[in-house]
Amino acid sequence: MSRKSFLIGVILVVVFALSAFIAISILRPQSVDQYRAAAEKGDAEAQYNLGVCYDNGEGVTQDKAEAAKWYRKAAEQGLPQAQYNLGLCYDNGEGFAEDKAAAVKWYRKAADQGDAAAQVNLGNRYYNGEGVTQDRAEAAKWFRKAADQCFAAAQYNLGLCYYNAEGVAQDRVEAVKWFRKAADQGDAGAQYNLGVCYDNGDGVVQDKAAAVKWYRKAADQDYAQAQCNLGNCYYNGGGVAQDRTEAVKWFRKAVDQGDAGAQYNLGVCYDNGGGIEQDKAVAVKWYRKAADQGYAKAQFNLGNCYYKGGGVAQDRAEAVKWYRKAADQGYAAAQYNLGVCYDNGGGVVQDKAEAVKWYRKAADQGNVEALEALQKIEKATP
Repeated sequence: MSRKSFLIGVILVVVFALSAFIAISILRPQSVDQYRAAAEKGDAEAQYNLGVCYDNGEGVTQDKAEAAKWYRKAAEQGLPQAQYNLGLCYDNGEGFAEDKAAAVKWYRKAADQGDAAAQVNLGNRYYNGEGVTQDRAEAAKWFRKAADQCFAAAQYNLGLCYYNAEGVAQDRVEAVKWFRKAADQGDAGAQYNLGVCYDNGDGVVQDKAAAVKWYRKAADQDYAQAQCNLGNCYYNGGGVAQDRTEAVKWFRKAVDQGDAGAQYNLGVCYDNGGGIEQDKAVAVKWYRKAADQGYAKAQFNLGNCYYKGGGVAQDRAEAVKWYRKAADQGYAAAQYNLGVCYDNGGGVVQDKAEAVKWYRKAADQGNVEALEALQKIEKATP
């Protein structure tokens, strides 16, 4: 039976395509009455500014429908800021029914005039296939246009495209370049991913201390995955002096945001007494939280807790349930343990054929215990 997985590792780069965001600002500070008077005479900037006032409830009662009305008037006169905000109204269903195709239409009008925020959101719509046919190359094109204007969110997204070979040829060095540009502007996602690149030596010479530096910058902005990885660095002494108590501190910050990896890691700390007083029952609590979010390692460890009765009443059937969840995600150690359960009839009706099936799945991933189990079965077969 494979023991619990106590390996605390780096979380890899994942695409977080940006959602539509509002970057509303007044063009000419004046009173609402002044905006209204000029807007009613057809002044596009005044119409836009009046829309902003209604959007934010500045000087008037907040009214999203009224905001959208004035954005449209200005947008139809070609004002790019209004076209962008009108796109946001359609994208978010504020003032109008949600309509992604209409959002794309107005983002494109603003983007064609060089509005960087609109270029990013148009790229996002192409990336996700919302309101337009999915086209990652077109997404990368629009991210690049905004990135070339030093727009941090676009630089970050373009870096992700290069990292994951989405819409462009994979180029980890180029990914690092764009992550760095966005990170230098304070983009937390880019700071986190730049940390990952330094941690793994991916697109840049491996430098654990530099990884810690960038994780910390993102963690200080409450970026949960960076907090989790910074905790990993303290736990393992990677790029910083080992300090399990400090590791627990950072895991807890990420846990407070519901991060499944941090929940698992905090469970490991309680399980082992690493940086905190050992408490098997509390370990089970955190494994369960992560397992309920589909985190395979946590499902596996929770299965082991039930199998052995560690921190919870022994229940082999419940152990099988959690092993199966992790095994179905391709987690080799869980596949092996599930094979053991079928082999011995632990928590499930004994079934040698089913045992072989799961041993083989684990062995195909290089699990040595599963390979040995298969060899043992073959020798025992007449």
